[in-house]
Amino acid sequence: MLSFKSCRKASVSLMVLLFVAGLLVGGMVILFITFNEITALEREVAGLQSQLSTLQGSQNVTSQNITIYQNGTALADIYSNVRDSIVLVQGSTADGEVQGSGFIYAYADREVVITNYHVVQGTTSLSITFSDGNGYSGTILGRDPYADIAVLSVDDAPASQFKPLEIVSSSTLRVGETVIAIGNPYGLVGSLTTGVVSALGRTITEDYAGAFSIANIIQTSTPINPGNSGGPLLNAVGNVVGITTAIVSDSQGLGFAIPSNTILRELFALITTGTYSGHSYLGVTGQDMSYAMAQEIGSSVTYGWRIATVVAGGPSDGKLNPDDIIVALNGTAIRNNDDLASYLEEKTLPDESLTITAFRGNQTTDVNVVLGTRPAPAA
Repeated sequence: MLSFKSCRKASVSLMVLLFVAGLLVGGMVILFITFNEITALEREVAGLQSQLSTLQGSQNVTSQNITIYQNGTALADIYSNVRDSIVLVQGSTADGEVQGSGFIYAYADREVVITNYHVVQGTTSLSITFSDGNGYSGTILGRDPYADIAVLSVDDAPASQFKPLEIVSSSTLRVGETVIAIGNPYGLVGSLTTGVVSALGRTITEDYAGAFSIANIIQTSTPINPGNSGGPLLNAVGNVVGITTAIVSDSQGLGFAIPSNTILRELFALITTGTYSGHSYLGVTGQDMSYAMAQEIGSSVTYGWRIATVVAGGPSDGKLNPDDIIVALNGTAIRNNDDLASYLEEKTLPDESLTITAFRGNQTTDVNVVLGTRPAPAA
């Protein structure tokens, strides 16, 4: 028979067990309820995220559609705004008839036509035809074969014919930006093409510029054809950033344009004096360095511009030597002829002193040269 003391102990133990069991059951119930609430909240969050993703996707599609629509509209609006500013330039030469494009520009309250030098080179008579078909005789005010620019006046045209374009700086152009060309390819008046700036600071050579490079050229994928020469290259808002000037024969999308900075720099001189004499002259010839050439001549320098000849009596005579490799001008690195010619054209003037860093033998040396003025091109 159990004693009272033993029964008391058994009762206490039973109560403890029941209390612990209650805690466990209660905890499990609370945990179950909490788990269900968390699951429900997670489902709501997932639903909200799905709705948000749907809204974001719709917003992106809407933005893209608006952008495409705006770009299409912009091209049509630009063409509508500028087409009456583009002219057809025609001339007679000893070899026959020539034609190209041009555009109207207002300089100091005087309306002129800007075109390429090679469009009017050797012409004995000129005519300028506006977009409405009205034509007038033209006169050459100024020309620069080294930049392939000519400025014309239009005789007897009424003021209502002149709708000038705005020329802006080409310094802000970046590779990849959209550009537009409008001109008269193959006589197809008022044709528009589009592309992008594919490179900057190029140089090209043309017979009419003699042995000198036309520097700081814009390279573009915009289709350019014979007859486009002299027409404007426009940016995405319809302002002039260049003059379309040349193509590479049999190329696909490889055209070139004179930058607007060159136009703006030369206009005053071309209109007032008929010429431009601001092209600096170093008085050397040479070629681009390369890895293969460096290996051939045993040089550690694989970039720069290697001097071939120094013009006797020229600015560099006694300062630079054949086989010197120009690697910097006034501290600006020079990788090739594009860099050299573009720097001279954009950053220097005749009679200025230029510090040339050249690799000579196994060491670099700084040489100061006072730049000259380019001689007149051969007739």
